[in-house]
Amino acid sequence: MKTFDDLLKQSAERDKKTIAIACAADKEVLEAVSQALNHQLAKFILFDTEEAFTSFSELVPQHADVEVRYSTSAQLAVREAVQAAGTGQADALMKGHVDTAALLREVLRDDNGLKTGKTISHVAVFEFPDFDRLLFVTDAAMNIAPDVKQKKDIIVNAVAVAHRIGINHPIVSPLSAVEVVNPAMTSSTDAALLTMMNQRGQLTGCTVEGPLAFDNAISVASAKAKGIESKAAGHADILVVPNIEAGNILYKSFMYFAHAKVGAVIEGAKVPIVLTSRADSAESKLYSIALAAY
Repeated sequence: MKTFDDLLKQSAERDKKTIAIACAADKEVLEAVSQALNHQLAKFILFDTEEAFTSFSELVPQHADVEVRYSTSAQLAVREAVQAAGTGQADALMKGHVDTAALLREVLRDDNGLKTGKTISHVAVFEFPDFDRLLFVTDAAMNIAPDVKQKKDIIVNAVAVAHRIGINHPIVSPLSAVEVVNPAMTSSTDAALLTMMNQRGQLTGCTVEGPLAFDNAISVASAKAKGIESKAAGHADILVVPNIEAGNILYKSFMYFAHAKVGAVIEGAKVPIVLTSRADSAESKLYSIALAAY
């Protein structure tokens, strides 16, 4: 699978999953829902107040695969959407016009049925105009300064998403500023440990190669120029960033300078969670819905 168009086509061929959307009365969210219905990607349960839905009445899809549920407040809309996912009424959860922190507080409550004991992490998938494959970036939104154990979990989550969309053995590159181990640079020592975990069978379903600088991870020519002899270098599918700042900058650079298409999900909870920014386009939300539905 090399493009989001491939993902949309293949998602439409599968049984429809149900996605619960918290605070769904939002222009971009409802446009993404309409597009998803056109692609036959999923069914939806929309949660929000009656007043909020009234404000967007012309955008709320009148469709057999859409159920609208009125909540008495935005806070309750979030809780009820999370509970729908936790009780099996929905197969995935999506953030609408609500703060990320408010949604995650409900997701992480012990009584809502979504906690698994695993590290929860953000997995972003990018499609570039002139690149030969989809490229994953993790974690750009959840874990601020993950330690090596959390990075292992972050890789497990990203590999699970890659497997779901047909990348059977992704190449994972834990990034650093250098391609050698420097004890003074935690990102490089973490990368070396993760590589060893992979070689010893503690991280499976992928090849982990690091530390690598960004250019060596995605460019064969750059890796060769630096004398890096590796079948993985230059062929990365998944980039593991050292911290949230690096991930945030890389994510937004891809969007604003490389004009990449992007979809993203939160992995590690009982169900996939679509956690896009309120500033993201309907197109990005559509691709994220496709990832969750797939």
